Amino acid sequence: MVGARISGSSLVRARAASCFCLLVLSSLCLPRSIASQDKAGETAPRDIAPGKKLILKDGTYQVVREYQRNGDRVRYFSLERGDWEELPAALVDWEATAKEEAAGQKAANALADKVHAQEEAKRMDNVADIDASLQVGQGAFLPQADGLYVVEGKSVRYIPQAVAGTKTDKLRTVEQVLSPVPIVPGKQKVYLAGEHATLRLKTISPEFYLREPPPDPDRVSAIETSSRPGESGPDVVLIRAKPQHNGRQLESIQTLFGQKISADLNEVAIQRWEVAPHVYRFTLGEALNPGEYVLAQMLPDGLNFFVWDFGVDGDNGAKTKK
Repeated sequence: MVGARISGSSLVRARAASCFCLLVLSSLCLPRSIASQDKAGETAPRDIAPGKKLILKDGTYQVVREYQRNGDRVRYFSLERGDWEELPAALVDWEATAKEEAAGQKAANALADKVHAQEEAKRMDNVADIDASLQVGQGAFLPQADGLYVVEGKSVRYIPQAVAGTKTDKLRTVEQVLSPVPIVPGKQKVYLAGEHATLRLKTISPEFYLREPPPDPDRVSAIETSSRPGESGPDVVLIRAKPQHNGRQLESIQTLFGQKISADLNEVAIQRWEVAPHVYRFTLGEALNPGEYVLAQMLPDGLNFFVWDFGVDGDNGAKTKK
């Protein structure tokens, strides 16, 4: 029998190739690594999604979505390998893991607060924009200028102010009202000139909107000075005026020794609603009968003589005779 003779070098090469194949097969059959070789504090691989860090006592860590401690074992979902794995609980540095988790929660809360502040600032900007073009009535928009407006359906009209005064022998101006009154029992009447207001309304259920300027921080705001105790916002009253002697009587004041002891107003019930910053809506508690009316602010010392006057002719549009 004749055998093939193999040289020593060929035999060495064959054994090396065989060992290489065994190493490759062994690496493919080995279980996946439980502990990552990344040291704590190093940057995780770029293809790993953000998650919690399960820090081990040897300084390595696992990036996990969640973990569960069951007795002496820890089961966790590895974001690096996308599967559930286990390791002994004794290998985990629980104190370092808790600190890392608390720091991550703190950062998440700070981010949430920042986002909330940005959204709130954006919302306030939107409120300011809405306030500048506030929709009222049937699709109408409130003008941006300060003042009192009346809404009738799609119509929004500005109501100019008129100046009232007291009358004994003749109508006085506001400056005359501030002069001392006689120290004797008496009566004063607050009047507006003319028996009828220039502004006429057809509807018996109008709505009113008062846009006030923002308060001046260097002085007491108009809202504070015009509100009754315990209330906020302007204290506005609706008065049914009484045409009399080429004028309209608003109020009758009883005085004694120069002091006001009573005041008689023919008020109509209204309700106030704050619909935007420094914008107030006034609705009626009852329908208005045809006649003359005045809206006025109540101040701590009485009726503000700068008033808004209007007349109601009724839904039929018939004008009040002059």
